[in-house]
Amino acid sequence: MRMWHSLLVALGLLLPAGCNNSTSVAELAPFEMRLQQVIGAGFLSSPIDLQAPPGDSRLFIAERPGRIRVVQGGVLQTTPFLDISSRVYTQGEAGLLSFAFHPNYSTNGFVYVHFIESIPTTFGDIVVERYQVSSGNPNLLDVSSMQPVIRIPHPDNTNHYGGRVAFGPDGKLYLSAGDGGGGDNQYMHAQDAVSHLGKLLRIDVSAPPYTIPADNPVWPNNVGRNENWAIGLRNPFRYAFDAGQLYIADVGQSALEEIDVVAAGTPGLNYGWSIMEGTLCRGIGGPCTTPGLTAPVYNYDHSQGCSIIGGYVYRGAAIPELQGQYLFSDFCSGFVRALNIVNGVVTVAQAPTANAGTNVTQSFGQDGAGELYILTGDGRVLRIVR
Repeated sequence: MRMWHSLLVALGLLLPAGCNNSTSVAELAPFEMRLQQVIGAGFLSSPIDLQAPPGDSRLFIAERPGRIRVVQGGVLQTTPFLDISSRVYTQGEAGLLSFAFHPNYSTNGFVYVHFIESIPTTFGDIVVERYQVSSGNPNLLDVSSMQPVIRIPHPDNTNHYGGRVAFGPDGKLYLSAGDGGGGDNQYMHAQDAVSHLGKLLRIDVSAPPYTIPADNPVWPNNVGRNENWAIGLRNPFRYAFDAGQLYIADVGQSALEEIDVVAAGTPGLNYGWSIMEGTLCRGIGGPCTTPGLTAPVYNYDHSQGCSIIGGYVYRGAAIPELQGQYLFSDFCSGFVRALNIVNGVVTVAQAPTANAGTNVTQSFGQDGAGELYILTGDGRVLRIVR
């Protein structure tokens, strides 16, 4: 396990001209936590997202093949909350990727489900649909209530789908999408403000299926206002909102994994891919001196991992010393790290005794009390505890 001398990144030495960054990285002592198994291997099929409405004691767990399961009173329920497995494309990095409860779920019962739909002779479409909870069973979504929200064709490959669907602090629905796959942004989606691939989208779902918010950015080169809130992302598999900030974990290609942290209400940002990979100049799609690129606050190289798994800022009660820190992991390494920013100084710590295992960490989850979980490809659900 790599310790502090290999974790620190001197971002100031790596930033290119034209990238905006006001942070520096400093050392923080390793923190203590452990992973407590909630569900063992063999009960779930590739769990990939875990959510719950605020204050709800149940756990809702998405399985990549196309089901959402319910854990109530510590018991995994037999009947799924939703089963759309017959429609879900699962090749490569596809599958049911995430879901989100509407901020007013307690009164409207709306759940937004994000998956890759199987379309013959294609690599699937990125789809978000709205469902409503059954009036007679709070552990079941009414499939007849399905309302299409948005569909994005993914024509190029079976990787880099992104992504996550989530509500921001502004009540708008956000969706992250990868750049279409392959290597080196070969389809050139990420810097194309017309394409929805390699982007963070923002839409208003108050009137179905959705409208484009009037304060979405107007993109240059006569593109105009569209669903795109931010561009220049490679594979933003997970992002999170907290205390007016947006945290994006963008999966790198061959060199660097990055975390971007910006004010959540900032429109029109360009995170640089494939001009940049983290703080490394790639020069694909534009010069590295391109003005206005947003640099990561932290990145690490592939001697430490291969694919960042973004988590959440901890807001639970079980580990007070972790309050306000952003937890993340890596698919290959399985470490658990915490990132904190105070007065522009970034500190990154690692839990030396906590590791989910190599090549299994798939995602983080957050329950109704703000406690965090790690989901693994071999079917385990692990709770982060003291």
